[in-house]
Amino acid sequence: MRRLPATVVVLGIVSFFTDVSSEMIAPLLPVFVTVTLGAGPAALGAIEGVAESTAALLKLASGFWADRVRRRKPLILAGYVLAGFARPCIAFAAGWGAVLAVRFADRVGKGIRTSPRDALVADVTPHEQRGRAYGFQRALDHAGAVVGPLIAAGLLGLGLATRQVFLLAAVPAVVVVALLVLGIREVSREVPGTGRPWWRDLVALPPSFRAAAVAFGVFTLGNSTDAFLLLRLGEVGLAPGEVALAWAGLHGVKMVAAWLGGGLSDRIGRRPVVLAGWAWYAACYAGFAVLVHPVAFVAAFLAYGVYHGLTEPVEKAWVAEMAPAELRGAAFGVYHAVVGLAALPASLLTGLLWRSIGPGAALGLGAGLAGLASALLLGVRPAPRAA
Repeated sequence: MRRLPATVVVLGIVSFFTDVSSEMIAPLLPVFVTVTLGAGPAALGAIEGVAESTAALLKLASGFWADRVRRRKPLILAGYVLAGFARPCIAFAAGWGAVLAVRFADRVGKGIRTSPRDALVADVTPHEQRGRAYGFQRALDHAGAVVGPLIAAGLLGLGLATRQVFLLAAVPAVVVVALLVLGIREVSREVPGTGRPWWRDLVALPPSFRAAAVAFGVFTLGNSTDAFLLLRLGEVGLAPGEVALAWAGLHGVKMVAAWLGGGLSDRIGRRPVVLAGWAWYAACYAGFAVLVHPVAFVAAFLAYGVYHGLTEPVEKAWVAEMAPAELRGAAFGVYHAVVGLAALPASLLTGLLWRSIGPGAALGLGAGLAGLASALLLGVRPAPRAA
């Protein structure tokens, strides 16, 4: 950690407090929507799918925008401020439509900040450390996701209502704003090619990147929101507080796996680690499709965290290497857009299969598409590492 750039360290701490805030809400949201507000799994899928697709489109726009401005920090700050103070407004929702509106605003903020932030990490980090840099950022993100559900469970145990827990999620958001304002010292950079249209940047991205983006998109079509897994935890017998603890445990596994997976990819390459992660994902989802005993399902749920550690930081490091420095924001924008836009049909399809056939068929779809995406990724020629 001492050898990582200071900007990477600050952004990692920002991710920690952001996830403390968001994960005070996330494990409680499926039950809140389906029980408190009386909506069903299809509504839950629509909320999450629309929210993530909104973020995806804005990640694309903000990525191209970030390549055309001399400083990425204003975009990053604006995104964190909007999301941090919109999210707790779920406490005032009277119907699932209001939850959709708040989630929309939350994801607008995420869409604005994500591509510029990922590009900034690549800007300040040498290529031989990028896996570790993204692994550090994702590890602290998941550390916040461990702490957030524990705080939520503790507050519920003290007798607070779910809506009160949602409101208190605004407190870590204040810390995030202070860290960004005081902790990020970005150096102005040269901005080449600002006069050309955005689609020229898209065409200029290397063929290897475009082929990898197709594989990422196919994989995401079977990677529906984890809200369905939280819902399934309740169906197999866990109480809301136990679901929050299981969610915290999952992120504990993600935290360790992200740090180790990012560093491993610096040594052996990006593609082998991503393929290993997708294979692990397929095995976990095959288990989710058939397991009904609470202990067995929780064990598979915790093991599922290894997949995230092997893919999240490694895919970002790979994207940074496949694009030239002047198109780095655009590359991250396209990557996030492909993954995010595929999340809408993925979540809607899972919700419909869940309702019409059952959770086994809905979760089994993820395992099959992971295998297809792996075959596509094997055809992607590894790109030389960009500076």
